[in-house]
Amino acid sequence: RLGLIGPNGSGKSTLLQIMAGRLEPDTGEMVIRGGTKLVYVPQDSQFAPGESIRSVLRRALATAKIPESEWQARESETMGRTGFKDLDAEAATLSGGWRKRLSIAEAFVQHPDVVLLDEPTNHLDLAGIEWLEKFLLGAPFACVVISHDRYFLENVPTRMAELNRVYPDGLYYVDGNYSAFLEKKAE
Repeated sequence: RLGLIGPNGSGKSTLLQIMAGRLEPDTGEMVIRGGTKLVYVPQDSQFAPGESIRSVLRRALATAKIPESEWQARESETMGRTGFKDLDAEAATLSGGWRKRLSIAEAFVQHPDVVLLDEPTNHLDLAGIEWLEKFLLGAPFACVVISHDRYFLENVPTRMAELNRVYPDGLYYVDGNYSAFLEKKAE
């Protein structure tokens, strides 16, 4: 679980979008091991009016080319892990925190290898942040998390990286959580 930090404008969100295949890099190339499934969860979770939670999950399953015979089991598993009670509720009418949960559920239902999370604690209340921490700590996938939430970065990442032009290669990388990062950086 990699925590990615850096000053505003350093390229954190751009890097995640390049990794997700949503943007092309200006130079170089993005290389991903064959068969690796990456899923991107954006900062702002928006859904079309009239779209239900179930239709969001089913769209994700169809996009990931999951056989329809597995859909119901994956929906049930996702409901259990994310706390949704009614899959027929309208996604666009959910609070910001529940829309964020739905974006995470949309990623999880695909059984990805890597989830790219851009400011996942935005719009979450304390209970939602605690749920997300517990969810990620037990997740069967790797993740890259951009966050300004230092408490979250203390609890979730096992590695930290800072994008910043002050470093010779523009990146400083440390094994450990945010405290370990601060200690190594101070050295």
